[in-house]
Amino acid sequence: MERFSQRHPVWTAIIAVAAAFALWLIFAVWPDWLIDLVGRKKIFLNALFNGVTLGALYFLVASGFTLIFGLMRNVNLAHGSLYLFGGYVGYEVATLTGQWLLAFPAAFFFTAILGTLMQTLVFQRMEGEELRQTLVTIGISIVFADLLLWIWGGDFYNIGLPGWLSGPMDTFFITSISRRTGEFIFLKYPMVRIVILAASIVVGVGMWLLLNRTRVGMIIRAGVDDRDMLASTGVRIQLVFVGVFAFGAGLAGVAGVVGGSFQSLAPGEDIRFLLASLVVVIVGGMGSIPGAALGALIIGTAEQFGSVYFPTYAVVLTFVIMVVVLAFRPQGLMGRA
Repeated sequence: MERFSQRHPVWTAIIAVAAAFALWLIFAVWPDWLIDLVGRKKIFLNALFNGVTLGALYFLVASGFTLIFGLMRNVNLAHGSLYLFGGYVGYEVATLTGQWLLAFPAAFFFTAILGTLMQTLVFQRMEGEELRQTLVTIGISIVFADLLLWIWGGDFYNIGLPGWLSGPMDTFFITSISRRTGEFIFLKYPMVRIVILAASIVVGVGMWLLLNRTRVGMIIRAGVDDRDMLASTGVRIQLVFVGVFAFGAGLAGVAGVVGGSFQSLAPGEDIRFLLASLVVVIVGGMGSIPGAALGALIIGTAEQFGSVYFPTYAVVLTFVIMVVVLAFRPQGLMGRA
């Protein structure tokens, strides 16, 4: 951070002013002129926090994708199918057992098995052939989509939440002042989204520590840079890559349970989250966990603010962000040059 501020003092000042203004928007009581210009603060805060929690969901999907695509250079365009499959598995387990928490290990386990099969049967036979991987995984995603449609139909599914996660919780963010009593009115926000955001932060920190502070992470990064040299030291590199692929697929399955809990599961969600993962990884930087978190936050908030304030152009906004990043920093915001 100090190095960046020394090299780019103007940008540092702009970022500091923008951060201070954003904090004022979040915590201050809005004057009437700002309400007339932007709208009610409650709508703004809901869009902001919906964007942050949507970004948390995008991060869970994209973190597995960035491991597979960014680190291992495996072009898996069936990643969205893993998300939808994990969500359906979690729905069935939660419905049969009545235990929402059991849906997460079940989705992770079965999706990880599916990822293991994909790595051993498909990707090991096409190492370094990106175009071939792209075409084959597009075909796999089409087959998966038809199989999921055949098994679960075209209905919308929601994973039932436990009682302790249902309903809103009080926050300390002021939305307005009561004209009758003069008391502050605070924002109420769904408990499930707060829990999911906290869990996503824990997953992100854990993955960063695993990749950057453990021997396993060192082996993974070394295998990506020079697998032949690592294999000569006696490390079974293919076994490592199978484990990484299975873990990334399992994360996509867990994200499917999260998505099914506060959104819905339906045909077409696989394509939506595949595109979101691609945009997040491109914006944040391939192979970077902090980059995936930053990219997911930017894309999630852009989608929500776009849908609230300019719904006509909401879909275009995320791709405009991607084009701007590619134009000025092709490796991504936190990718290695």
